[in-house]
Amino acid sequence: MKNKKGNIKTWSQIKDEQFGEKGTAVRDELDRDFEAFKIGILLREARMKKNLTQEDLAKLIEKKRSYISRVENDGSNITLKTLFDIVEKGLGGKVNISIQI
Repeated sequence: MKNKKGNIKTWSQIKDEQFGEKGTAVRDELDRDFEAFKIGILLREARMKKNLTQEDLAKLIEKKRSYISRVENDGSNITLKTLFDIVEKGLGGKVNISIQI
């Protein structure tokens, strides 16, 4: 997409136009959904780096393979306890959470 000057728009400009500026309800929901999606992608990448199947990881944390699949495809319904279990017990890593105000 191009802006009025014919320049290519940034992703931030497109989000502002299509979903509103940061702080609006629709934009905040979009940003939260994106962060949840990123969690799933990060977990999938970490699992694959460890050469584990979804089934292998599920067994390590005593969950079903279908649950691991759901988490990797939409991290929004994961509890913090399960996140810690997957990362620490299943993948041998550490979780680092930050809050921005």
